[in-house]
Amino acid sequence: MKVLNVYFLGTGTSQGIPVIGSNHSVCLSDDSKDKRLRVSVWVYSEDFSIVIDCGPDFRQQMLTSGCSQIDALLMTHEHADHTAGLDDIRPFYFKQGDIPIYAHNRVLENLERRFDYIFKNENKYPGTPSVITIEVKENGNFKIKNQLIEPINVMHGNLQVFGYKIGEFVYLTDVKTVEIAEINKIKECKVLVINCLREEPHHAHFNLEEALDFISLVQPKKTYLTHISHLFGFHEEIQKKLPENVFVAYDNLEILI
Repeated sequence: MKVLNVYFLGTGTSQGIPVIGSNHSVCLSDDSKDKRLRVSVWVYSEDFSIVIDCGPDFRQQMLTSGCSQIDALLMTHEHADHTAGLDDIRPFYFKQGDIPIYAHNRVLENLERRFDYIFKNENKYPGTPSVITIEVKENGNFKIKNQLIEPINVMHGNLQVFGYKIGEFVYLTDVKTVEIAEINKIKECKVLVINCLREEPHHAHFNLEEALDFISLVQPKKTYLTHISHLFGFHEEIQKKLPENVFVAYDNLEILI
């Protein structure tokens, strides 16, 4: 059976941890697990290498992880903490050629406005990367290097977001609500990754209570929490509050499925 490697490139919320200029105790922590770059994950096997989201910490994440090839870049949605690092795909472009980007059409249009110099086909500035855009549609499964990818439709407040199911691995971030039809697609998966911002309610993200309720519905074998705010507390203290099959993800954690 094919082994799936999942590398957590970043597990923080939009500001990361530490927050710039903050004197919050978590931001001052010496524990490396309390230092979180913007959320992203690298999923790879002997056959493929996929990165989900490309935030402002992308360059640092690629250097730290040792990722040297990207067969596809999957985007969950257009928010800056998930897309602002797009220009740093240049070394991959120089090595591989045009980089495939999979995303909702709305997200592709947003990226084309913000990074017009990447998406234009004529009179490109030398050294500018180029991409191949592939629209992801609800219920529209697709393959990357013979690996089936199933988009999972969720809501981030009022904004549609795609999560992705890759084999027995499910990655969902920036989730607030999920329809039952989408939940049924991921029930009893081996590993679920889900956002969990903090204990207090948030208008567009799961808090701890909501995340645990969602996990109870899905019934995965293991769950890892990501997209974590400094307001959630220290890594080790959060872990003590969780069921035995639920874990706090941290930057540079790597798991095998």
